[in-house]
Amino acid sequence: MDTIASLFSFITTPVSWVIVQFHSVYGKIFGPDTGWAWGLSIVSLVILIRICLIPLFVKQIKATRAMQTLQPEMKKIQERYKSDKQRQSEEMMKLYKESGTNPLSSCLPILAQSPFFFALYHVLNGIATGKEIGVIDGDLLESARKAHIFGAPLAAKFMDSADKVASLGASLTDVRVITALMIILMSASQFFTQRQLMTKNVDTTVKTPFMQQQKMLMYVFPIMFAIFGINFPVGVLVYWLTTNVWTMGQQMFVIRRNPTPGSKAQAAFLERLQKQVTHNKKVRGRGNTNVIKAIVAKGRDRNEFERKFINGLTKAGLAAQADGTVVESENTVVADGEEGAPAGAPKRQQPKRQSKAKRQSAVTQGAAKDDEAEAKTSLEKAQDQPEDAAPKAKPAGSSTTGDKPGSGTRSKAKSGQQRKGQQRPKHPSSKK
Repeated sequence: MDTIASLFSFITTPVSWVIVQFHSVYGKIFGPDTGWAWGLSIVSLVILIRICLIPLFVKQIKATRAMQTLQPEMKKIQERYKSDKQRQSEEMMKLYKESGTNPLSSCLPILAQSPFFFALYHVLNGIATGKEIGVIDGDLLESARKAHIFGAPLAAKFMDSADKVASLGASLTDVRVITALMIILMSASQFFTQRQLMTKNVDTTVKTPFMQQQKMLMYVFPIMFAIFGINFPVGVLVYWLTTNVWTMGQQMFVIRRNPTPGSKAQAAFLERLQKQVTHNKKVRGRGNTNVIKAIVAKGRDRNEFERKFINGLTKAGLAAQADGTVVESENTVVADGEEGAPAGAPKRQQPKRQSKAKRQSAVTQGAAKDDEAEAKTSLEKAQDQPEDAAPKAKPAGSSTTGDKPGSGTRSKAKSGQQRKGQQRPKHPSSKK
């Protein structure tokens, strides 16, 4: 560890300078030789570094989600070229290039933070050995050596001997109890952070080897922290515990506000957003507007939780718009199975099928109405004729219609039959 730390000795001076500046502030409050002044200086150093690493953390989130999306394609490439490792690597690199994904992006925060970690270890190790390092020299070095956190010196380790611990003005029992407790908290925070990522912020619809790798890391990282932690000075344990707690809180915020699509966290987020929008009848916040805008733009590609969100808004009389806003609308009911129905479109209804008796009754009533209208028209025409207009007499034996004898009688008989009653209409499905 000392050899690795010496490789980053070029930044020990900046790290020690930052610690001294924070110590000058906290020393005025708690006293320059107290463990609170030096301990809070290390905590403030962690917060400063993590704030500077926020852009890299955002890239890490995007890279992790992109890797999750590419896992099915990567699995196909591995199966297709399992006997040709070189071709497999070429196809993998081609896939990364086409998708704009870099596998190392998911490790950027850890890689960027490593130099500061080893530099801090180098500084604290110098304090433990009484060696001036960076800007910590003279009175500052003696003050740092005397600083205790809950009875454990900043430079003490779990594996130190009783004589070395006594030279720092502490007992071996106090040092081992404090360091063991901090190691447990450090490992537990790392486990909880990884477990939170696996159980809440992973797309459950895609089963990939990447998920198995993350699940394995959930158990490997805490064990690694426990093994290496026994060789860390108390000050480094303070640094690492603080950065783990920061990572856990930062991840909780991201999972709550920007969850992975298809995850349990997204389902909970959309449920909260639906209640908020339904209650206020509008969208509040630019982030929520961008979320709704992205969901509307997906159309038929929405997942189960996103479809449920859109349907919940429409049932409440609200329609999601393409710009991420919502408007009130009464006829915007969308069936649960209609993924791509546009906002504001009325629900399609199928006509009800009538029974056979109702169809026959409708046909009979329609025919009766036609006969009544025809009789009424004939009566109106008869009333419009002048009274002196009488029909001319025709020779005996001639028919009124000018046809063959007897045809008039048959015509009258036929018309009489029609007046007596309407014949039963044929069923529409029967052949003519």
